[in-house]
Order: sequence, then structure tokens, then C-alpha cells
Amino acid sequence: MSEHSDQDFLESVINALVDNPSDVKIGRTVDEMGVLLTLDLNPADMGKVIGRSGNTAKAIRTLLRVVGMKNNARVNLKINEPEGGRHFAESAASKSVDEAMADLKF
Repeated sequence: MSEHSDQDFLESVINALVDNPSDVKIGRTVDEMGVLLTLDLNPADMGKVIGRSGNTAKAIRTLLRVVGMKNNARVNLKINEPEGGRHFAESAASKSVDEAMADLKF
């Protein structure tokens, strides 16, 4: 592997999970806290990377810590929210109880 084995590892794992590997972008910064890898990807692939209850993302972060330990570095992962991600969550959260019940057809 290259000098940035943590970034190479993350790229191979993410590309294996997503449907749009050409949209995957990984940034790498180093500071006094260690290595920070930032991940940008296609909004359609967010669920695959996050996983149910965040379990896939937790597993990826755990594996990155192991890769970091091997290289005597602390590695953290930040998954950037795609454009429009928060807007959708806010509009869903702003529904009234009546609207939510109507959606459920009660």
C-alpha cells in the first residue's frame, strides 16, 4: 500500500459498498489530533455506508482505528452529509401529528 494506507483502505471498502464509486471523494488531513478522513459520496449511497442504526459506519470507523494503530496514528472518519440532506430531515420533522397519521393511513 502507499504512504496513506488508511485512505487507500477506506477507498477500497467504500467503493465495494456503493453503487456510484465514481462519486466517492476522500479527503485526508493531519493535525495534532491525528488523521481525519472526510468522505463525500452520492446521496443515494448514504444508506449503504451508514447502515442500519449506523452499524456499518461504526464498523468502518473501528477498522480504520486498527489500520491507524498499525501505523501509530489515530484515524477518524467524518461522513459529510450530501446537499439537501438536512432539508429533507427538517421538512419531515416539521410535519404535524395529523399529517404524519394521514401518511400512515390511520
